[in-house]
Amino acid sequence: MRWIVFDYGEVISRRTRALPRLADMLGAPEAAVTPAYWALRERYDRGCTDLEYWQAVGQRAGADVDLLLAAALSEADAAGWLDTDPAALALIAELDRSGTSLCLLSNAPSTHGEVFRQQAWARHFDHIMISGDLGGIAKPDPAIWASLTEMLEAPPSECLFLDDRQVNVAGARAAGLHAELWTGAADARAQLARYQVLS
Repeated sequence: MRWIVFDYGEVISRRTRALPRLADMLGAPEAAVTPAYWALRERYDRGCTDLEYWQAVGQRAGADVDLLLAAALSEADAAGWLDTDPAALALIAELDRSGTSLCLLSNAPSTHGEVFRQQAWARHFDHIMISGDLGGIAKPDPAIWASLTEMLEAPPSECLFLDDRQVNVAGARAAGLHAELWTGAADARAQLARYQVLS
């Protein structure tokens, strides 16, 4: 297995806790902001701008959003996804020390990708691929796996993908990658041993 490819959200990071702060910044009830935040997320992950996303969220929640507020919301939103799982990071560091080639593949806005690349853990990854940078594609689209393997210069059969969403695991497998559902670092370690990546 030449490449181990990790998802980010709810694999390396824990689920965001930023929604109360985002609602406060919008001056809207959290009960109105939360469903809009998630319902519109796929479009954001596929490359719409920060302003487009936050204006759409604001419209549903009854709040006006200008360029300055959208930038502040994007910063707070990205920060909300930086609460990482120590066990996942320990596994990634171990893989890096063993010489394993690592890639991150995340459905996330471009703004988040910029923040992720600045984190200390980013040094463990040879490549970080963010859907928001790819012009409208995201997991589990067939095109994203083609883009991934082209970037890695590896056939799908030499890549193992780890993700917490079964739909993405299924998409990767359909594209010829090995893929396993992430349920935690301990289970992932067992899977990696089965693939003879770790002893």
